[in-house]
Amino acid sequence: MDASGPPEPQLYAAHEPIFPRRVKGTFRNLKWVIMAITLGIYYITPWIRWDRGPGMPDQAVLVDLGDRRFFFFMIEIWPHEFYFVAGLLIMAGLGLFLFTSALGRVWCGYACPQTVWTDLYILVERWIEGDRNARVRLWNERWSLRKARLRLVKWTVWLLIGLATGGAWIFYFTDAPTLLSDLVHGTAHPVAYITMAFLTLTTFFFGGFAREQICIYACPWPRIQAAMMDEDTLTVAYREWRGEPRGKLAKDEPTKSDGGDKGDCIDCMACVNVCPMGIDIRNGQQMECITCALCIDACDDVMDRIGKPRGLIDYMALKDEAAERAGAKPKPLMKHVLRPRTLLYFTLWAGFGLGMVVALFLRSPVDLNVSPIRNPVYVLLADGSIRNTYEVRIRNKQPGARSFELTATVPGPDGNPVALPLTLENVVGTVVDAAADETLTQRVYVTAPPDSPLAAGALTDITIWLQDVNGADRASKGTVFTGKEG
Repeated sequence: MDASGPPEPQLYAAHEPIFPRRVKGTFRNLKWVIMAITLGIYYITPWIRWDRGPGMPDQAVLVDLGDRRFFFFMIEIWPHEFYFVAGLLIMAGLGLFLFTSALGRVWCGYACPQTVWTDLYILVERWIEGDRNARVRLWNERWSLRKARLRLVKWTVWLLIGLATGGAWIFYFTDAPTLLSDLVHGTAHPVAYITMAFLTLTTFFFGGFAREQICIYACPWPRIQAAMMDEDTLTVAYREWRGEPRGKLAKDEPTKSDGGDKGDCIDCMACVNVCPMGIDIRNGQQMECITCALCIDACDDVMDRIGKPRGLIDYMALKDEAAERAGAKPKPLMKHVLRPRTLLYFTLWAGFGLGMVVALFLRSPVDLNVSPIRNPVYVLLADGSIRNTYEVRIRNKQPGARSFELTATVPGPDGNPVALPLTLENVVGTVVDAAADETLTQRVYVTAPPDSPLAAGALTDITIWLQDVNGADRASKGTVFTGKEG
């Protein structure tokens, strides 16, 4: 390229750090409340106890990978009931679609873990280094003992928060008090230390340094949200018709809200200085905006101080901005929220939730699984009888031990079931005992008399029954009996 020509365009720009200014207001207070609730739930939940009886874990919420079970207070989910987890994930997705179509990226702005921990890290940074101007000056200063001390203190607190984050996560997978003791004494499993170290470092990096970069580049949701939003979606927006032309105002100078020609925006940059994403909402809708609404608080504060109406930046639908610009009255907020799209999402979300509740209460407290043993296919006894062997698995999903009686039937000529001789391996009689919350494997022998069609035939459908000796719970499983021609 000729040296006298125009410079080549730069395809890469170095990251400019963002130092959000402290702001007070309704939405900032709401974010504090949500942060306290979400962090409280996350850190405290593993320590809540729940009495399930002897031999059972007493942790209210526990993902027991060793025994392949999930405990949530009085609810216990077994591996074969993974559809409950799948249902919860579907509900989470539909809920995200619902809230995004109604209120924009409220999940990103208020409850996303990246947002919550970033808010917490910025709070610590503000406590130690000062508000925005002080942090900007510190960033631009040369390294000194003071700067090194402030950085070291801040990073130490960040690491402690990250350590608590990683520690809380692993407490969900085993008994929290026991694991804490093992961690302190250095006797915990290496996987616990590795997981905690990984989550500590990722929290430290994502919340302390990456921050908005995670939302912009790593998270796919900003790109998906466009399909979830339309002109009726309530989102953070700037009333350009009212704010422009922006500029400094003389005292008592009339603006558009007073019938004048100048806009209400005095170009104070308050909305930009409080934005954790570093964007200017006055430039319109942007992928980076997480609709945290801190710019609304900042702008409302400025409007109060200069004596102008609030709402220059506000939650509003794009359709309303166009209506206001034309002098029409905007639609009520609830009409934006309650529209066919959001009602469809809510119906699907509620339907999945109701279905899971019904399935939860209708599930059987005992499961039965029967597998024929095919080596050998059958055994010919001395009296000519044919015996088949089955492996029966009984899952007692109750917190107490129970006794079950096993029987076998085959449909008779008149359609009524006919009992078949059944014996159990290493058990006298046909009753087995299943411990609380245990899966019991029992070998079962079913015998067909020599003169019965069952013994002479090929494959015959039979049913293995399981009956609670002291209760009404009953389960059955169909299988096949193999005769001489099988």
